[in-house]
Amino acid sequence: MEIRNFVHAGNILATQRVMRYHPGAHVGLGTNRNLFALEDGYVRFTKEVFIPPPRSRKSSRIIPRLPQGAVLYKTFINIVPLKQEGKFKLMDMV
Repeated sequence: MEIRNFVHAGNILATQRVMRYHPGAHVGLGTNRNLFALEDGYVRFTKEVFIPPPRSRKSSRIIPRLPQGAVLYKTFINIVPLKQEGKFKLMDMV
């Protein structure tokens, strides 16, 4: 059973001091790191593998402290819109 949370455009999805959640599809980022919905729809959380750039601060400070073979993830909040627009069309074989 999947629990679905319906939100309206403009609803605040997350209030945070540190970037714990990142904006995904149809989600906006406020000046104080608030995440808000840009469209009406259902909330969906996804995790994606995070590979920092080789000369960044995260790769020089965090990566050496991780155990061998550890993987970093980022959590994204996405909105699945109610009204799916027909952007893709299937074409017959010619």
